[in-house]
This record gives sequence, structure tokens and C-alpha cells, in this order.
Amino acid sequence: MKAEDEDRFREFVAAQLPVLRKLAYVTCGDWHAAEDAVANALTKLYPRWRRLDRPDLYVRTMVVRAAIDEKRRPWRREHPAGDALSEVTQRDEMTLVDDRLRVWAALRSISPGQRAAVLCRHYLGMSLEETADALGCHVGTVKNR
Repeated sequence: MKAEDEDRFREFVAAQLPVLRKLAYVTCGDWHAAEDAVANALTKLYPRWRRLDRPDLYVRTMVVRAAIDEKRRPWRREHPAGDALSEVTQRDEMTLVDDRLRVWAALRSISPGQRAAVLCRHYLGMSLEETADALGCHVGTVKNR
């Protein structure tokens, strides 16, 4: 890759990294799995960088899919020590003042596919067509989710 392409890639990653981390976290619910998903997606994006017209849409799709895959891995099925905290958060959900925690609890209650559709549409502001393209499904499926 040329030096100018590498510079553009680095700038892209620096600008998109916070959004990609949040997207991965909200998709899978685990910061460690989210970091792994983002790293895997960016690793796969690098060799394709010069050929993409819309790398932002491409990498978001890759991050969502990688985050879902990270949660499917057998070694991720163990329960980390932080799970006790999430149970307390769910029990006390009605008394929480922070809206973000309530939104997160609601997002955790739906399937990963529905969560990805909601995030793409309402968190990232993607159109129905962009969301369908990012998730690899039909527009009707996005509407249904």
C-alpha cells in the first residue's frame, strides 16, 4: 500500500474507532469481545482499503458480524466476573436514573440481529437500504426487525 493510502487509512481508523467500539459493544455486550471484533474487522479492511467506495459502511457491517461471531465462540460462553453487576443492574432497572443504562438493558433483551438493525437505523442514522446492505439482508427484514 502506498504511503498516502496508509495515511488515509490511519486517519479513517482514528476517526471511526470510537463509533466502531460502541457499535461492537452494543451488539455483543462485552468490551473485550467488542475490542476483538473491531480489531478483526480493521485487519480485514486493511487489504481491501483501496478498492472500497464506502469503507465506513463496509467496516460497520464487518464489526457487527464480527461482534456477533465473537459471542458465538465457545470460550466466550463462560460467565465473566462482571456478570454479577449486570444482574444487579437488571434488578434495579426501574430505579436507575441514567437513561443509557435503561436503553442498554432494553437492547440486551432483543436478539443480536434485531439489536444490529436498531443500532444501524437509530444510533448510526443509516437508511433502510444502507442498514439492509450492512446486515446482508432485505429491506423488509430490516423493517421487521
